[in-house]
Amino acid sequence: MTLTLEDIARMAGVSRSTVSRVINGEPNVNESTRQKVDKVIKELNFQPNLAARSLAAGQTHIIGLVIPVGVSAIFSDPFFPMLMQSISFACNQRSYSIMLWLAEPEFERRTVQQVLYNGLLDGVIVSSMHLTDPIVQTLTERALPFVTIGRNPMSHATSFVDADNYNGACEAMRHLYRLGRRRIATITGPMNTIVGVDRLKGYQDSLKTYNLEYEPDLVIEGDFSDQGGFEAMQRLIPLKPDAVFIASDVMAAAAVRASQEAGLKVPEDISIIGFDDIPLALRTIPPLTTVRQPVSEMGAAAVDMLINMIDHPSAEAHRTILPTELVIRSSCGANSHPSERR
Repeated sequence: MTLTLEDIARMAGVSRSTVSRVINGEPNVNESTRQKVDKVIKELNFQPNLAARSLAAGQTHIIGLVIPVGVSAIFSDPFFPMLMQSISFACNQRSYSIMLWLAEPEFERRTVQQVLYNGLLDGVIVSSMHLTDPIVQTLTERALPFVTIGRNPMSHATSFVDADNYNGACEAMRHLYRLGRRRIATITGPMNTIVGVDRLKGYQDSLKTYNLEYEPDLVIEGDFSDQGGFEAMQRLIPLKPDAVFIASDVMAAAAVRASQEAGLKVPEDISIIGFDDIPLALRTIPPLTTVRQPVSEMGAAAVDMLINMIDHPSAEAHRTILPTELVIRSSCGANSHPSERR
């Protein structure tokens, strides 16, 4: 049987309002009365309804995390578990809980308002949304504090935390150019995501910087999956690129495998650079040169930004862009170019 405040009040011989004041730590309660109520609470191991108390106080200390991609992608791409772990840890450090919203994108778009309007969330973090995803508009209309991981070029009023995807791509291209690679291809991320757009822009602008020809056939759109990376690399191999910049380590590892199955040596015949620096990058043969993005730092920064917005409401948009770092390993011939090491 679920105990109520009325039950505690009856057993302690006091009013319901007195029990409520004791539970909430209010000072205007006689000490003997407080002890009497506390004794009943301890004897019955009564646990107050924390959610109801929080709602009454105007805050629940619960943050929603929405990742509007397919559920299978969330559990197959190591980026997402790393991000979720960092967000959960940062929330716990600030005495907040995290509510993870998992749903296929179409279902999420139909039902997300049920989550946003249930009154349980103090704020929301949205990660990896598509450029045209309506969730930003929904959150804006709801006037619920929210932060996106990944900038949203469609809304300049949105607060966000992002990695410097553009300059990370430029740094990867600079490394390939300094290694003497001149026919450089790319496997992009999905073009309906900002990371896909920004990393491709870094690739394209770098070609201009180094006076290299832009060849549309050397640009293959990927989907951040192992299968997508493998198939994209199979399409590139007949075009004989001498290097490939790839927008994720999952796809880059698959590209290494596809190259080797086609009889190519990495890096002697073709250099490959990934993006993310997930643990998989160290397990490929050879290990992947990659652009490290600060996944844990992004998660923590998003939590700090959101809680600050909850505690100090303001119409001002907050923006944080964290630097990336090129990590040089053997898939780009680092062993024969020690001067390129960092």
